[in-house]
Amino acid sequence: MGGGIAAGEKSRIVWLDVVRFVAMFTVVCCHCTDPFNFYSGNSGDELEQIRFWGAAWGAALRPCVPLFVMITGALLLPVREETGPFYRKRIGRVFWPFLIWSVLYNLFPWLLGILGAGPGVFRIFFPYVSDLSTAQDLSGAVRNIAGIPVNFSDFAVHMWYIYLLIGLYLFMPVFSAWVEKASDKAKLLFLAIWAVTLFVPFMREYLGRYIWGACSWNEFNMLYNFAGFNGYLLLGHYLRNHDWPLKRILAVGIPMFLVGYAVTFFGVRHVTAMPEYTAEQYELFLYYCSPNVALMTIPVFMLCKKVNVRSNTLRNLLANLTLCGFGVYMVHYFLTGPSVALMRSLGIPVWLQIPMAAVVAFALSWLFVWLVRLLARGKARYIVG
Repeated sequence: MGGGIAAGEKSRIVWLDVVRFVAMFTVVCCHCTDPFNFYSGNSGDELEQIRFWGAAWGAALRPCVPLFVMITGALLLPVREETGPFYRKRIGRVFWPFLIWSVLYNLFPWLLGILGAGPGVFRIFFPYVSDLSTAQDLSGAVRNIAGIPVNFSDFAVHMWYIYLLIGLYLFMPVFSAWVEKASDKAKLLFLAIWAVTLFVPFMREYLGRYIWGACSWNEFNMLYNFAGFNGYLLLGHYLRNHDWPLKRILAVGIPMFLVGYAVTFFGVRHVTAMPEYTAEQYELFLYYCSPNVALMTIPVFMLCKKVNVRSNTLRNLLANLTLCGFGVYMVHYFLTGPSVALMRSLGIPVWLQIPMAAVVAFALSWLFVWLVRLLARGKARYIVG
């Protein structure tokens, strides 16, 4: 996914394959926290334990999406192709799988209803959907499918990233013209301004909705053009070409990660302890473009650069994941909820259920995509990218 779409590179950059593996597994693991964070089946100590471990694992896993964007920036900036061919290659590679799987996810609740699955089964797959009154109606599925050009639905919630990815692809040839000519000093200046924008979510929550010239008739604040995931694109490009010794990464990176994790975890626990909170407040400390998540992401990326994969078998597996990664992202959300349910039925300790479920969901998704690529051959790109 993300940089994994650039799978046909003639010369492999093995450490970026390692970053991709970390990003891919952690995103699956992150989605395995949903049945914990939205769990309401029990009360008392058991519910508190489930919510605690959902927050504990969820906080640690937030670098997953920024890592994908950094891989894309590391691989593709500066863009070497003409704009038209670049768009056709990159966007064309993701469009059909995105459309096919978005339709399947939106039809799935209706199919569950036809099979006679009740609310209990439905909640295994979609633990975060609160309103079940029309969730399994065909008319609702059709409305959601018709709305795909506008946005994702609650049943294809992980597809939010594909809208973002297409937007990044559209922007990259424009951004690339500056990246190619900019000095390291200029890139660092951009990243410094971007770092300021990472505080915007907290400023909007605690200082006021409108900041830096934003108002009811203008949503584009002073630093709007420096904000968002384009900073992670540039960060991936910059860090690919700059390295630190391992001792320095550990000395600086471990405290960075721990500070970022503490802010994320305790922030989430603070919000969820409130009697009432909005969806925006819940996501405030989980926001990908926030200083706490950036602090966790940077040392993970830098440490992956130091991994030396000597085994040809492991290199081949990582290369295969690069080919299958986008398909794994498309498929895995069907399996995260059932995998967590399996761990609970097996009596796995609560603190281990999320990573163990992620191993199952990740492995089955990878196996499925590998089989599709094996059987469908050239047509597989329309199904799994």
